[in-house]
Amino acid sequence: MNLIIDIGNTSVKAAIVSDGSIVRRQRFLSADPEVIGRFAGRLRLDGAIVSSVGSDPSPLLSWLETRAERVYLLTAGSVYPFTIDYATPGTLGTDRLAAAAGAFHHHPGADLLVIDAGSALTIDQVTGGVFRGGSISPGIAMRFRALHEFTGRLPLVTKRSGFTFPGKTTEDAITGGVIMGLAYEIIEYIRTFEEKHHNPVTAITGGDGGMITPLAGGKALHYPDLVTEGLNFLLETNV
Repeated sequence: MNLIIDIGNTSVKAAIVSDGSIVRRQRFLSADPEVIGRFAGRLRLDGAIVSSVGSDPSPLLSWLETRAERVYLLTAGSVYPFTIDYATPGTLGTDRLAAAAGAFHHHPGADLLVIDAGSALTIDQVTGGVFRGGSISPGIAMRFRALHEFTGRLPLVTKRSGFTFPGKTTEDAITGGVIMGLAYEIIEYIRTFEEKHHNPVTAITGGDGGMITPLAGGKALHYPDLVTEGLNFLLETNV
């Protein structure tokens, strides 16, 4: 059994993986060792891997050393199935690398466009066996919140579906602007990527991935657990 922990900007995702299959998963507000301990229960842990772009994982790592035979903290210096061409690898989020590794694991040898639709929207490229970098922009919730917080009268909208487009109400205009604007953004990313590469695959993951994938014009594959799968793959690769 492997324990996979992904510490993000707004939440912590934990999963138990056995023989490559996810058998348990849960989302938490923090990576407190007591919380993770209750999640893991009395399971015998062969390995554990932590990716963190949020809080300091040191207390969790210390606790994991008492529970798992192998404990690994993912960094930009870890071993990946691709080389990394990034000017500032120390600032590169390991969740982006894990998602890319997960996509590579599913599609070895393909040119990959990896889209993670979470708190932020990250779009990264792996071509010719090299992680090329990508882009970071606000995620859906952040875009809704920005329209509300940086204007005087626009309401805070949270819905993702059931809107008219073009919008017939202010709420629908905001929803359509955010959702369809994001869809057109992704479609253009995919179009230009496919023009440049002969064996392209687009993989979408993240909390909003399931909603975004159908808006990508049938050009993308949805992998809801891509980061977890990538982390498990990297745990076995590095340890």
